[in-house]
Amino acid sequence: MIDDRFLADNTALQRAPVQFYFDFSSPYSYIASEWIEAVAARHGRRVQWHAILLGATFQAAELKSPVSYPIKRDYALRDFERSARFAGLPYRQPETFPIPTQNAARVFWWLHGQDPARAVAWAHAGLRAYFTRGVALDDAGALKALLAESGIDADAAEAAWSEPAWKARLKAENDAAIAAGVFGAPYFIVDGEPFWGNDRQAQIEGWLASGPFKGLI
Repeated sequence: MIDDRFLADNTALQRAPVQFYFDFSSPYSYIASEWIEAVAARHGRRVQWHAILLGATFQAAELKSPVSYPIKRDYALRDFERSARFAGLPYRQPETFPIPTQNAARVFWWLHGQDPARAVAWAHAGLRAYFTRGVALDDAGALKALLAESGIDADAAEAAWSEPAWKARLKAENDAAIAAGVFGAPYFIVDGEPFWGNDRQAQIEGWLASGPFKGLI
């Protein structure tokens, strides 16, 4: 007799994972990273995480960060904190923002090559450190200290983020994201359906629960 739990687990494995694209310098990616796993799990799905660079997607889409526009900056900074508070998350606006995050992202893919779960744990550590403690992920010393704090060999990670192979891997991931239509973060793809932004949580939940919304072709 087949155990029902086995059937449930097997069904979950057959369902396509939720694709989650994030940047270590994106406040909304930080917020979304705290809920996406739970939402996916409620519907028997896994999450496939993709560390990308928003700068690459912005360039491809001919966009700029909202904080680049004086008329949007004050609102955006206010909304980052308000959105985190609404989600019940701690948040402290980093003094330097945004920052380049290529080294943190390369470490993600280096760890992903060893164990995807370790890469996800690093993503959580990096996002939380930057957006709750202001840890400068663009500073090599601060980044190495955080890696060590997170139980990762900091010297090996530094060597990895300097290696051409991991630089190429991140570029390939950026190119693949752009090819998939990603132009911002967080960005989700569920069974081929794209969702952009932390505020898409309810729609993602509804889609996972029942598939395409009525009337949507």
